Amino acid sequence: MFQGSIVALITPFKNNEVDEKALRELVEFHIAEGTDAIVPCGTTGESATLSHEEHCHVIEIVIEQAKKRIPVIAGAGSNSTKESVFLTEHAKKSGADAVLSITPYYNKPTQAGLYQHFKTIAEHVDIPIILYNVPSRTGVNMLPDTVISLSKIKNIVGIKEASGSLDQAGAVLQHTDDSFDVISGEDSLTFPMMAMGAKGVISVVANAAPKKMAQMCKAMLNNDMLLGRKLHYELLDLCKGMFFETNPIPAKKAAYMMGLAENEIRLPLVEMAKENTQKLKSIMEKLNIKIVRD
Repeated sequence: MFQGSIVALITPFKNNEVDEKALRELVEFHIAEGTDAIVPCGTTGESATLSHEEHCHVIEIVIEQAKKRIPVIAGAGSNSTKESVFLTEHAKKSGADAVLSITPYYNKPTQAGLYQHFKTIAEHVDIPIILYNVPSRTGVNMLPDTVISLSKIKNIVGIKEASGSLDQAGAVLQHTDDSFDVISGEDSLTFPMMAMGAKGVISVVANAAPKKMAQMCKAMLNNDMLLGRKLHYELLDLCKGMFFETNPIPAKKAAYMMGLAENEIRLPLVEMAKENTQKLKSIMEKLNIKIVRD
């Protein structure tokens, strides 16, 4: 259902408010650059520091601006099942094509708790749901058996797998069919995961190099392994650079240097350190990414 390069979109701020003009321009930028789908209000979109009102407003703006030209997968997860249902209901009402639903953070639910959490959301809201497993952020790892069980629920259609384990991704791929989309959640692992059968990536790197990331995913979907590998290695330094500091600090800085958004990030995250900024700039210049300000 969902494949290719799916950008994990930053949320631009100006004077500590959502910058609606920049947000709309980012949607247009990604459509023009060949991005296959957009995820607003994910981790990269600083969902943790958006109010409910801001969260819902960002989703609405992106859906309105996209005008069904590309799919919008709304971030709709929380560590509260009740809150997750609320955000998922809003996404459906607003016209999202799907939602991205993170494993509950801080609570540290058991595997049985994870199953019941996502089953409850799926039963309450009839919208395609992509699970999101990112233990480095949440403190809980959703194991393959749990994912495989959830894949049997009709409207749970895929997973953004960001455990960092190719074995874990492989186990899910091995025991689910083509109706369930496994999507890379780590840019640097997109090439090997797609070689194993993943359908694409929900990408931080696509904020800075959307065209090249889309080209790599397209090559892999077309079974052009040589071109996919070439593009993977071209992007690899940027994949690392986007995580010199906590995501989305480098993504915000890259967008600023490209003239796409202000370099404004919400506490407790702070602006990128100067030495890391210089390293990121150097990587971007080698990729011929146009830099219009430092």
